[in-house]
Amino acid sequence: MNKIDEMNIRNVDLNLLVYLNVLIDEQSVSKAANKLALTQPAMSNALKRLRDLFEDPLLVRAAGNMTPTAKALSLKPEIEALLKMAEAITQPSELFNPTRAELTFRIMANDYLESTLIAPFITSQLEKHPGLNFDVLSPSDVNLQDMEKGTIDLAINRFNGMPRSFHQATVWRDNYCCLTHPSNEYLNSPDLAHYLAAEHIWVNRAGWGAEAAVTNKSGSQKLGWVDEALWQLEQTRHIRVFTRHYMVASLLCQSEKLIATLPRRQAMLLAKHTGLVISPVPFQVVPIEIKMLWSPILHHASPHQWLRRELIDFASTIADR
Repeated sequence: MNKIDEMNIRNVDLNLLVYLNVLIDEQSVSKAANKLALTQPAMSNALKRLRDLFEDPLLVRAAGNMTPTAKALSLKPEIEALLKMAEAITQPSELFNPTRAELTFRIMANDYLESTLIAPFITSQLEKHPGLNFDVLSPSDVNLQDMEKGTIDLAINRFNGMPRSFHQATVWRDNYCCLTHPSNEYLNSPDLAHYLAAEHIWVNRAGWGAEAAVTNKSGSQKLGWVDEALWQLEQTRHIRVFTRHYMVASLLCQSEKLIATLPRRQAMLLAKHTGLVISPVPFQVVPIEIKMLWSPILHHASPHQWLRRELIDFASTIADR
């Protein structure tokens, strides 16, 4: 244990260590006072307090100068190390530079958001920021405790509820549309009656954690927002296939009989890479609102602030028409 550690730090005015460091350098009370913008009486009083604190004269007059004692000289490197540490602690955090950074961001998203937002965002970063890596997790990989601890940077999804302590921002709102094979008979008469007469693919995934076997007002099946909207009309649709993966819907729609009712950005992406076509939903569905959530632990972290800002800006470039 060094000499400074041996003191009860709670009883020490740390400014005195600054004064002592300058006194040893200047070897003059008046010069030290000038350098620190203090009066000479104030500096003399500080030297008296330092002598009492260390039980040593610290500076003694010899040959017309104030010469540091052996104890003062032994304290000098310890004081400089302590002051250097204090300066480092109190410096503002260095701004995040994504070009030089080497780190991995962990983002939770379902495959709708992974394909429409996260994947194109990542590809836009690869060339510009070679040290940034990404770990994309599905909702079933993440629980509330992971989010609270800040082990996951962002959760992006439609959330039915969230802890009040979490921070949040809206990513976008998305309307629903129908995705079908171009030969699907529904396209000949895309009205409510023919929609209800058709066979459907159910796709739904919100929140995080393992999906509970929840029932809702519209029936005994695990239903979602499209079926809640139909329930308001006192109607139900005939669901032939249930899936939790939006990308699978495009494969299932290779059948001429099936209709997938999906968020428009997802349907547009799938239609772009397949021969499938988009048509309107023949009833009103409340638009889906996508939010990003993050722990208060990460809120002020410079890399995290950069990630949130970049993702929100990039999301605004993903058109919904």
